[in-house]
Amino acid sequence: MLNPSRRFGFRSSLLLAIALTCVSAFAAEPEVALLIKGHRFEPAQLRVPINTRIKLTVHNQDPTPEEFESHDLNREKLIPAAGKAVIYIGPLKPGRYDFIGEFNAASAKGAIVAE
Repeated sequence: MLNPSRRFGFRSSLLLAIALTCVSAFAAEPEVALLIKGHRFEPAQLRVPINTRIKLTVHNQDPTPEEFESHDLNREKLIPAAGKAVIYIGPLKPGRYDFIGEFNAASAKGAIVAE
């Protein structure tokens, strides 16, 4: 049987290894950038790999807030004026996933294409 100090060292090492594995798994997520400018999304269409979790960073360059909304992706996120927000999506099956800017739905339209 291990003495208490050696047992604690083993547990600490095991927890550290698990934590580093988790951090590495999250760090491997591809990042995709999306701009809101002139009440439009730029680019209007994003291509992403299938079966991969994606970190979508939305940067609102407009002086008014916008709400990223997608029923296809089951996501809704308020992006403050001149602010940024991160939205995690996926992993996605092959296909097209539409989104809109709810406050400017006539002009703020886009899609994510998983292929």
